[in-house]
Amino acid sequence: SAMERTDPPAPSSPEDLAYVIYTSGSTGKPKGVEISHGSLLNLVSWHRDAFQVTAADRASQVASPSFDGSVWETWPYLTAGASLYVPSDSTRSAPTALRDWLVEREITVSFLPTPLAEAAMALEWPARSRLRLLLTGGDVLHRRPSVGLPFTLVNNYGPTEGTVVTTSGVVPPGEAPGLPSIGRPIANVRAHILDEDLRPVPAGDSGELCVSGAGLARGYLKRPELTAERFVTDVGGERLYRTGDLVRERAGGELEFLGRLDEQVKIRGFRIELHEIVSVLDTHPAVAASAVVAREDADGGKRLVAYWVAAPGERPESEALRAHLARHLPDYMVPVVFLELPELPVTANGKLDKEALPTPEESRDQRGSATPPRTPLESALGEIVCDLLGLEQVGVEENFFVLGGHSLLGAQLIARVRERFGAELSLRSLFDHPTVESMALTVEEKLVAEIDSLSEDEAERRLAALVGERA
Repeated sequence: SAMERTDPPAPSSPEDLAYVIYTSGSTGKPKGVEISHGSLLNLVSWHRDAFQVTAADRASQVASPSFDGSVWETWPYLTAGASLYVPSDSTRSAPTALRDWLVEREITVSFLPTPLAEAAMALEWPARSRLRLLLTGGDVLHRRPSVGLPFTLVNNYGPTEGTVVTTSGVVPPGEAPGLPSIGRPIANVRAHILDEDLRPVPAGDSGELCVSGAGLARGYLKRPELTAERFVTDVGGERLYRTGDLVRERAGGELEFLGRLDEQVKIRGFRIELHEIVSVLDTHPAVAASAVVAREDADGGKRLVAYWVAAPGERPESEALRAHLARHLPDYMVPVVFLELPELPVTANGKLDKEALPTPEESRDQRGSATPPRTPLESALGEIVCDLLGLEQVGVEENFFVLGGHSLLGAQLIARVRERFGAELSLRSLFDHPTVESMALTVEEKLVAEIDSLSEDEAERRLAALVGERA
C-alpha cells in the first residue's frame, strides 16, 4: 500500500508523560515518579546551554539505567548530535580503569556518581586527557579538586522528583573551609528554604529545601496520597516539592547541603550530621575515602563507626585518625570505632551502600584468632573487658570500642580498674589506648610512677598486680 508522504502528528505535548522512574527515597518503599516532556526538555535545554554542548562533544553514559542520572547522561548529548560512549560493567566500577577509558575514548564531558568522582579526582591524569567537565552528584561531596587537574568539577544536586538536577555549581580547585556547595538553582527552577509551616526562614538560617518551577514531576504513579503529601501548595499558591533535605543559603547565594531531616543522628544528646565527620576525616593525608554511620549498641544506645580506605602507601593507626578528628571536632562527634576497608561498597547507582558496610562484630569475626593475655595484668584487664561486653574471651590487640564498648561502658571500665589496681585512667586515655595490651602498659606506668608516694603495704599490694611470669 502507498506510504503516507506527510509528517505524522506530534505524539505528545509538554504536559504528557515522558518517563516513569522508580526511586526508594528515604522510606525504602519504591515509588514511580512521573516526569513530563516539559520537565525533561527544561533539563536538556539548561544542560546544553550551561555546558556549551555541541556535536563535537564525546560524552559517557556510566550510571545504571535504573538511576535517573542516566536520563541526564543521555538526552542532552543525543539532542545536540554529540557522541555517547558506554563503558563495560567492569570498567565503570573501577576508578583507575574508568580514568583510562575516559582518556582513551577522548571523552569531553562525563558524569560520575560522587564516590566514583572523588576516587577519580585522587588519581593522576595525563596531559593528553580531553575531559573538560566532570559532573558529579548523588551523594554529599567531601573533596575538592586539586590544582592542576585538567577538567572542571561541577557539583549537582537534585531529587528524582525534580527531574535529576535542581541545583548546580562549579567547585573551584584547591583547599577551602567547609564542604563544597551544591550551587544554585538551574534555569526555570526555584529553591525555597522553608520552616515546618512552609514559611521562609530568616536569611542564613537552615530549613527544608522546597523546589518549584519547570523541573517538578507530575507526581507519583497511582499514589495520590503520597503525591499530595510531598507536592504541596505554599502560602503564595505556588506548587512545591518538599525534598526533606536540610539546607542553608551561604552569603554568596549558593546552597549548603546539611543532611536529611529524617537522618540526623543524636549522640549523647547532641544532634549531628555524619557527613561533617566524613569531611574532616577525608582531610587526613592517609585517607583516600571514608564513611561514618551510627550503629545501635546492645543496650539501645548509638555509637559512631568510621570506615576508611587508605591512600596508596599509607597505613595509619586508628589512634592517629581519632586524634586528627579530635583536633577539629567536639568529642561527641569522634567515632569510637575505626575500621579499614580495601574500598567502600557502592550500589549499582554508584552511591555509598551503607547496608554493605560490615559491623564491627563482623569485622572481628573475619580477623580470626586473637592473641590471648600474656601477663597477670593483661589477664585481669581482659576479664574486666569480657565482663563488661559479655564476651567469653578477648585478644590483647583488640580494640575495646570495636568490640562494642562506648563512653558509658568506658567509664565503668575506668571505675573497675581504679577499684582493682588503684590506678586512675581517664576516658581520653582509654580512647588513646583502647586495647588490653596498651591499657596494661598505661596502668603499669601509672602504678610505677605513684609507687614512691605510697605506704609500704599499699606499694606491695599494687606491685603484686604486676608480678607474674610473662609468656
